Amino acid sequence: MNSRLKIILFCSITMICISCDRVTKDLAKEHLQNKEAVSFLHNTVRLVYVENTGAAMSLGDALPQPISFWLLSILPLLILSALAFYTIRNIKEMNLIKMISFSLIIAGGLGNIIDRILFDRHVTDFMILGFWKIQTGVFNVADICVTAGAIGLLLFYKDKKMQEENEHTLS
Repeated sequence: MNSRLKIILFCSITMICISCDRVTKDLAKEHLQNKEAVSFLHNTVRLVYVENTGAAMSLGDALPQPISFWLLSILPLLILSALAFYTIRNIKEMNLIKMISFSLIIAGGLGNIIDRILFDRHVTDFMILGFWKIQTGVFNVADICVTAGAIGLLLFYKDKKMQEENEHTLS
């Protein structure tokens, strides 16, 4: 795949994921805010409206507003910008899985940063998954994107390491 097509794909995936995140958060605000949780499949999937001012699992929730703004909005925005620059700069050599993984991480990060900036640090979360007595924290589509991107990178690097070990064994 040529570089131009990869850049178009990278940008498209990023924009589609950010858009899905925005739409689902708006739907959650419209249909779940100030209402009881909605349960599906015997509490396997629950939809509940939560506004989170911290990071994952409300980490950093008690930080003062200026520190929270810099640590949870500006610093991640700078890191995501550097990652986007790195991806576009190296897209020619990058395989598709790595490029898509970076796109998902950037989209998810930006989705939550948009909430933090537009809604005074409040990120809308609305999904919980539960199996037996184990359940996740409350999350959103942006969180799914970041997680899927991180898993994609782990699989990419595990596969790459296995290929290198096989090449070393054969030589």
